Amino acid sequence: MSIVKKASAHWEGDLKTGIGSISTETGVLREAPYGFKARFEGGKGTNPEELIGAAHAGCFSMALSMILGGENLTAESIDTTADVTLDQVEGGFAITAVHLTLKAKVPGATQEQFDKLTAMAKEGCPVSKVLNAKITLDATLVS
Repeated sequence: MSIVKKASAHWEGDLKTGIGSISTETGVLREAPYGFKARFEGGKGTNPEELIGAAHAGCFSMALSMILGGENLTAESIDTTADVTLDQVEGGFAITAVHLTLKAKVPGATQEQFDKLTAMAKEGCPVSKVLNAKITLDATLVS
């Protein structure tokens, strides 16, 4: 079984002064602006790294929920942030690292169990699998 999700981008102009928009088939993003200033200078709009971070945080959180369910655990809350690092490397730029920070409230989970299950989610999440970057995780079990 294959699932195909679609997104699109439109760009006009040169790299530094041009402007683009990103859309998703669900309509959650519809012509969301992106460009050089949003990517490299803190300007308005979104950027690919921010979108990858959102996708990774969401994917990891869902993977953890599934893995917890397999252990008959249900999270009251899973809050994940993803810090995506873009570095200049030989030949251009590359996403070199993603650091996930998790705070989760999981009634009945032991620290040892939580550590094992969060590591499984980090490795097993489809977005983790597609990224050619060092992925690290700080996971906090909230009581």
